[in-house]
Amino acid sequence: MKTFELKGEIREDFGKKASAGLRSKGLIPCVVYGGKDTENINFTVKSGDVLKLIYTPEVFLINLMIGEKEMKAVLKEVQFHPVKEQILHMDFLQVFDDVPVVVEIPVNLEGLAAGVKAGGKLYLDIRKLRSRALYKHLPDKLTIDVTNLVLGKSIQVGDLDFENIELLNPKDAVVCRVQTTRMILDPVLEAEEEAAEEAAEEAEEAKAEGEEGAEGGDEAGADSAEA
Repeated sequence: MKTFELKGEIREDFGKKASAGLRSKGLIPCVVYGGKDTENINFTVKSGDVLKLIYTPEVFLINLMIGEKEMKAVLKEVQFHPVKEQILHMDFLQVFDDVPVVVEIPVNLEGLAAGVKAGGKLYLDIRKLRSRALYKHLPDKLTIDVTNLVLGKSIQVGDLDFENIELLNPKDAVVCRVQTTRMILDPVLEAEEEAAEEAAEEAEEAKAEGEEGAEGGDEAGADSAEA
């Protein structure tokens, strides 16, 4: 897993007014949760220092320096202002060599699917998988080989197996699939389309029968006139 260097300062003032004052100075209130009898630490970071940590699909192991204390952590949650794009608060989780952590790892699809070769389209339904492992076993991304994925088939979470990693998503959750571009996923819509096609076919048949009847009537009228 890639690493990210981040420095912070111990926070001494608390409350809404104090938090608003920090944000006005370009600082973000943060907390790192310790665990293993380690106290939680409230601190601040500069907003410009975390942009590359937040606005990216990648996941990082953070080398966090708070004052004189250094630790390893992962980003747990980011709270944003409901209207502005301002970051209100950040939560971090301290990690240890012998304690598993839970993070969401990006999915990377590898290979040209057989179903795509046959004219289908490859869809990625889950872009990140919730993973539990020791941080030393967590990769930058989870690579899935889709070479043998045929048209109309999918890969579910239960089909995947990564060494030393436990996937926490539901086993039947679809990660990726190959389908024809015209396939309708909703069975109700599919039934409606089939009914519409049948009605159109019946209308065409009725029209054809009507035309044949009209032609027969014209021919009979012509024969009577000749007689």
